[in-house]
Amino acid sequence: MIKTGVVGACGKMGQEVVKLVLNSPDLELVLAVDKFKTGEKIKDNVIIKDDLLNSINEAKPDIVVDFTQPSVIFENIKIYQKTKTKAVIGTTGLSSEQIDEIKKMSKENNTGIIIAPNFSIGAILMMQFARQASKYFSNAEIIEYHHNQKKDAPSGTSIKTAQLMISENSNFKEGNCAEIETIKGSRGGNFIENNKGNIQIHSVRMPGFVASQEVIFGSDGQILKIHHDTINRECYMSGVKLAIDHLYKNNNFIYGLENIL
Repeated sequence: MIKTGVVGACGKMGQEVVKLVLNSPDLELVLAVDKFKTGEKIKDNVIIKDDLLNSINEAKPDIVVDFTQPSVIFENIKIYQKTKTKAVIGTTGLSSEQIDEIKKMSKENNTGIIIAPNFSIGAILMMQFARQASKYFSNAEIIEYHHNQKKDAPSGTSIKTAQLMISENSNFKEGNCAEIETIKGSRGGNFIENNKGNIQIHSVRMPGFVASQEVIFGSDGQILKIHHDTINRECYMSGVKLAIDHLYKNNNFIYGLENIL
């Protein structure tokens, strides 16, 4: 049995992870942390608590799954590393510099961690298809759609997609004219990393959406669109389970679920 903790257990994603753990014969829920519903019982020996460090020291989970908030995730990861607790991170909003630091901490502490901007197998394939297409198109933009309670923009999935794309093509604005925005931000955010990229990312926040993304490629005489829709959050759970199983048997740093498919 894999002793599993869920951090952010009362959030929409956290609730799905709790269901996954309770319904998986090889997983045992030993810890639930959230700032809401503190003191409520999830199962006989698991009560929701709000102190992450003390909860880990008491329950001693093999792995924690974290779906919290961008404002706290980096500090949470420091706690996981300090206590040598393996962690699957679904919370987005980490900067490239923070991810580099986490990779360093993981190696120094010999404590595995998986950071995945998206756990949907379809979304992972969408990102891989976009990477492959980037070799053949001179221009591309990304539009990502999420529910209006998502706090960070652009999404971690769109950033990861852009990173994969620029690994194949360093400039996606070939032939563009000089632009003037009469309304600031109307062209979205221009993603550049290590002086490469030039991919406009547009973030839509609207009730009714769960998560969707479209990558649009263009060249003379043609347009290619790669689109993925998340209908409900259950689709993420197979990826979460895959990450838990991998991390239980391994002890390395991984950024992106595609690295273990």
